[in-house]
Amino acid sequence: MQPHHVVVGHGGLVMGNPGDRPYPADPISAPKYDSRLKEVRVGIIDTGISSGASSEHSDWFGGRYTEEADDVDPAYSSGDVFALQGGHGTFVAGVIQNAAPGVTFDPEAGLDHNGFGDEERLCRKITELGRKKINVLNLSLGCFTEDDVASEPMRRTIAALPDSVVVVASAGNQGTQRPSWPAALDDVTAVAAAEQKPDGSIVPASYSNWGHWVDACAIGNRASTYLKGEWHLPGEGDATPFALWAYWYGTSFAAPLVTGRIAATMASDGITAAQARDKLLSGPEFHPGYGVFVE
Repeated sequence: MQPHHVVVGHGGLVMGNPGDRPYPADPISAPKYDSRLKEVRVGIIDTGISSGASSEHSDWFGGRYTEEADDVDPAYSSGDVFALQGGHGTFVAGVIQNAAPGVTFDPEAGLDHNGFGDEERLCRKITELGRKKINVLNLSLGCFTEDDVASEPMRRTIAALPDSVVVVASAGNQGTQRPSWPAALDDVTAVAAAEQKPDGSIVPASYSNWGHWVDACAIGNRASTYLKGEWHLPGEGDATPFALWAYWYGTSFAAPLVTGRIAATMASDGITAAQARDKLLSGPEFHPGYGVFVE
């Protein structure tokens, strides 16, 4: 038997993750809507999505998902102060829309606003989305196991998904080769992070997990949709205000770029999710242990 595992969002200062906190960013213009993407459906298991996402970011999200009460990200620890990963799911959804503008998506809350979840809840959400005929599933989360052997509940749950569903997961932000689950599963496209230097060069991100089990990488530092509120941790000085946009980095935000590119390739080429994934991953390895670079 295996222990029951805690899973965590790969995007912030949680459980020692070196992925940094979010920072305020300037507004981003919505990408040009592609009507072909309406028929492509992406599942997102994360912290959920903000209650005002469809109105505050209407050009990004309006009419692209069904609003359900149990999908709302509580986001705040108290008042308008963000919890550790409050807004993580809204940020991820924006990255996907930027890569595949107009795609239909289904946000599910598998993590709490601090970025924590558990295996049972995650597996239940994966199964639910598998019944909704999604094409691609984004999991910007993961965990280690004590013996570095795959979590059996996660393995069985993902293996039970229809063959038509492509699962993409972030590799994690601990800077190690240890396999993070579910990313390291054979049936999952594992995504590490790269970063762009001021001189324009692109290099492996030092915080990113990596290894033979990683399939792809993408830029992990990016700006995206966020919420209104303040970020403040005990011991910090003044709170940092946010006004609907943020800059953040981590493998959490490299993975949805790959998810979006798979969806966009499906629509542009008229192919299946698996065919789109294989096309994107057909290039040379970017760097040992980082897979193929996806722009």
